[in-house]
Amino acid sequence: MASGRGRSGGRGKSGGPQRSNKRGQGGGQSSRGAGNKGQGNRSKNRNPRREVSDDGPAGSTGEGRRRKGPGGERIEGRQAVRELLIADTRRVREIVMQEGLDSSPILEDIAMLAEDKRVNVREVGRGTFDALSDTESAQGVLADADPLPTVEIEELIEGDGTPFLIMVDGLTDPHNLGAIIRSADAAGVSGLVLPKHRSARIGATVSKTAAGAIEHVPIANVAGVPAAIQTLQKHDVWVIGLDETGKRSIFDLGVADQPICLVLGAEGPGLSRLTRERCDELVSIPMQGAVASLNASAAATVAMFDVARRRLGLGS
Repeated sequence: MASGRGRSGGRGKSGGPQRSNKRGQGGGQSSRGAGNKGQGNRSKNRNPRREVSDDGPAGSTGEGRRRKGPGGERIEGRQAVRELLIADTRRVREIVMQEGLDSSPILEDIAMLAEDKRVNVREVGRGTFDALSDTESAQGVLADADPLPTVEIEELIEGDGTPFLIMVDGLTDPHNLGAIIRSADAAGVSGLVLPKHRSARIGATVSKTAAGAIEHVPIANVAGVPAAIQTLQKHDVWVIGLDETGKRSIFDLGVADQPICLVLGAEGPGLSRLTRERCDELVSIPMQGAVASLNASAAATVAMFDVARRRLGLGS
């Protein structure tokens, strides 16, 4: 496993990446978290969140409407709505259900949880429900809630355990963002760094695709990726970009068990030039087939679970 990096910024014994001087931060870096040997378990305080202001009322928000914070007011899909009620991290304003749905255990769970939390459930006809929903696969259930709470990036770094973060750079496809958040929760990621610009907002499509994971992965909503990278590096977090130009394989990453943030780019363009320059190192996934690359969310899942494997001490 990788050892901590000394103040000179040189390589650790495992051959970890060399901290680049492109950041323009002046003096050398401090030792990388000596004694911080957590195995990547999620922070015990998974929701050290503060509320963000909302620019308007909930209800039929649409995917394109911009507000402060990461979004998340509209939740669609049975699993997503159930997790919203179970997590109980924000106020649920209303649940809307389509009339005539066949009974199922998950619908019974939603009804019982809503009654327990005194959330109003409104039943409407199919035509009305289709007009209210923002996705084509809401499964007859949607909810309106307060916006997702956010944390400061420093709170993600200073939580219990060794930070294991992901950051997205220019990812605008909501399906990919939702799939990444769902995989992040499963892989034990302790937080998501989401830029306010050049990124998909967490709307109904993201909530449906994430299947409730947006309620469990703390989010830091930052002004820009390059500045966020500098903040992470000042706090001795390795910033590793996942990019097809990376010379090192993700499977050879020697700092996976240390404080780390994986930066994920968009479909097609990948990471921006400035983001590439600011990362401590770029890594890639070895490809053996005829197809040139993986889908963005699939590549992110491979990378996250390889880091999780290292942090759990599984395999060599």
